[in-house]
Amino acid sequence: MMGRVIEERLLIVLILVIVSFDVEAQQKSILINCGSNSSMNVDGRRWIGDMVPNNNVTLNSSGVVASIDALSGNSIYEPLYRTARIFTDSLNYTIKGVHGNYIFRFHLCPFEIVDHNVNESSFGVVVNGMKLLSEFSVPGKISEKNVNLLNAGKNLSSFFLIKEYILDVNDDKLVIEFIPSRNSFGFINAIEIVPVVGKLFDGSVSKVGGENLNLTGRAMETMYRLNVGGPEIQSNQDPDLRRRWEVDSSYMITENAGEMIKSSSNITYASVNDTSVAPLLVYETARAMSNTEVLDKRFNMSWKFEVDPDFDYVVRLHFCELTYDKSNERVFRIYINNRTAADNLDVFVRAGGKNKAYHQDHYDPVSLKIDTLWVQLGPDTSAVAAGTDALLNGLEIFKLSRNGNLAYVEKFDLAGNSGSKSNSKLLWVGVGAGVASVAIIACIGVFVFCFCKRRRIESNDAKNNSQGWRPIFLYGGAAVNSSVGGKGSTGNQKLYGSVASTGAGKRFTLAEINAATNNFDESLVIGVGGFGKVYKGEVDDGVPAAIKRANPHSEQGLAEFETEIEMLSKLRHRHLVSLIGFCEEKSEMILVYEYMANGTLRSHLFGSDLPPLTWKQRLEACIGAARGLHYLHTGADRGIIHRDVKTTNILLDENFVAKMADFGLSKDGPAFEHTHVSTAVKGSFGYLDPEYFRRQQLTEKSDVYSFGVVLFEAICARAVINPTLPKDQINLAEWAMRWQRERSLEKIIDPNLIGNYCPESLSKFGEIAEKCLADDGKSRPTMGEVLWHLEYVLQLHEAWLNKDNSADNSFSSSQALSGPQDGSVEVAKEHPNQDEEVDLNAAI
Repeated sequence: MMGRVIEERLLIVLILVIVSFDVEAQQKSILINCGSNSSMNVDGRRWIGDMVPNNNVTLNSSGVVASIDALSGNSIYEPLYRTARIFTDSLNYTIKGVHGNYIFRFHLCPFEIVDHNVNESSFGVVVNGMKLLSEFSVPGKISEKNVNLLNAGKNLSSFFLIKEYILDVNDDKLVIEFIPSRNSFGFINAIEIVPVVGKLFDGSVSKVGGENLNLTGRAMETMYRLNVGGPEIQSNQDPDLRRRWEVDSSYMITENAGEMIKSSSNITYASVNDTSVAPLLVYETARAMSNTEVLDKRFNMSWKFEVDPDFDYVVRLHFCELTYDKSNERVFRIYINNRTAADNLDVFVRAGGKNKAYHQDHYDPVSLKIDTLWVQLGPDTSAVAAGTDALLNGLEIFKLSRNGNLAYVEKFDLAGNSGSKSNSKLLWVGVGAGVASVAIIACIGVFVFCFCKRRRIESNDAKNNSQGWRPIFLYGGAAVNSSVGGKGSTGNQKLYGSVASTGAGKRFTLAEINAATNNFDESLVIGVGGFGKVYKGEVDDGVPAAIKRANPHSEQGLAEFETEIEMLSKLRHRHLVSLIGFCEEKSEMILVYEYMANGTLRSHLFGSDLPPLTWKQRLEACIGAARGLHYLHTGADRGIIHRDVKTTNILLDENFVAKMADFGLSKDGPAFEHTHVSTAVKGSFGYLDPEYFRRQQLTEKSDVYSFGVVLFEAICARAVINPTLPKDQINLAEWAMRWQRERSLEKIIDPNLIGNYCPESLSKFGEIAEKCLADDGKSRPTMGEVLWHLEYVLQLHEAWLNKDNSADNSFSSSQALSGPQDGSVEVAKEHPNQDEEVDLNAAI
């Protein structure tokens, strides 16, 4: 009897072993080295060549094999990227015995291929009927999301791209189909299929501000995976699922908003089911809000991501309390796309103690018009906590499939709306585009003919006239009717009516300008530049004005002159100098501005006999200029970059209200799909952003750098470049930064300020300027952040001035500006086009 029991137990154990072996066999990783007839060991795993016999991989077509001897870069997968399989027709990989939940990774590394231009590759990928990619071009994606830039060279072989997906395989076999776009081709270097150990996702996830979402049957694409506050985690450091975790700093709006903390002592998972969610390395580092006393209940840690519009996204946040060993020490809110996703969050309580790793998932749908996703963490003002802080260890973003599709291709219907349309509608779009193209070409031809004919008629006058300005309307600067300014019978241009107006303001006659400037009397000159001179005058019955007359004998400043017309015709703000009007007559090009009675900010700092500004006046001038720049950066769809921020372009009116001026070098900001504007370097020496100078990539942070120099100039009252000084003092920015880093800025300030400023306000002022001059543009604050901090500095100083009249002589950071608690910072009321994204751009 006893022997029979033993036999039965042994049989049960044997069955369990067999079942376990069978499950393990089904759950093995499948690693394919595409375009190779041999296998190799890479990252400690065996990758099988797709041409190796009996490899359990069936190809329906051999396609073309491409290879290269060596690649630049330092990827651990570099040996795999030396070969690729090229396909001009549909290519299928069929694999049997795959069943369950898997992570799919497609490795793509473009290199020079004979008879194939990788810049023209375009293809799609379908796995068991799930569309993952459509009309996908690898080189076109290099500068966008999920890309690893291995070095700054131009060789495409220095780039690689890994597209990652999570899918359930429920069929008897796995079919991976690569489909080239019409008249194009595609390529693949390696395919990685890794079984998901454990359970990555629960059945449902909570929606931001709404009901739960069922994840059953939804495939996912990994858009972002960040190790927050820590170093990059390579795939071989996550042995189970081979995930790569990026550094988070490049996605932060202001990196300094969160300081990095680290602890590796006794970290464990809060639940046994979480062991596959993320490696413990992710939970050993974190970001916590820095300088919480100053940022009290105002600013957040913010991350911004580019995503595909019109999809649903799961945002996974990883938490582990590394500092506090009791509850109610760190309570905060989570905002996703400026909406509250969670409040009253205490990691210690949720995880069940210190050094306990856990995660939260939130689902958020992204509309057709939005291609960004914001994640923000900030203090919960409704909670009574010991500290006003927030914490985050890791962050992942997954795109969810919709109707069997994860591919995003931007198309347009007949009404110009973005979306995926039927082939018949696309055909009509193509036909319509063709007809429109023919019509446009015909119109252009007629325009060129008329333009050339007009130029020939005017060329006789031009030969005898060295004043070579052309009418503004030819440059698209102001909305001027082309019939205006035609030649009269005498050969001279007709006078414009004084009541005519355009988007650039009132059109003045030259006679009116002559009267306003007493025939350009030299005694009325108040400024000189490359464009010519600026005169003080009176227009419209005694209204004072600054009249800028372009030098007609030189082409210098022509482009800047036209840019200024274009910019000022669409800008209106209390802290921007207003354009009253213009004059374009008899080869003259003249702009008329509001008159700024107190001249430039620089003239009140040094180099003149004007009385020095007080510390409060300097702060107010800097705040006014910051408001003007903040409006430029956020007041238009793409924003405007000034590109020439300096104290001579900050003007003061009769009440010492500061206004930004001179928009001749201004540029529209980058389009939504770009991070910068590639342009020739222009600006003023001493104020020029070194990153812009090196890369010729202009961003709003270039203005922030220049403004940081202005801040140091305001406090030190000296020229930004002074060759007469000792070598280490010639450059103001470098000299002042050395003293600021030593926290000894008070030793180099303007002697006129000594004893007349609040020491704490000076200290905070120096910190702002230091952050503006960060070497890396991404580490600099936005103008919205600079503006808020300057206002806080002013409040510190005013409290110091009024301390004798106040019952409470202290002024702490808790008395700083209070702001909206919805995850954003309030934008100035003058802002004409406030929307959700603009609000968020002002948050840290």
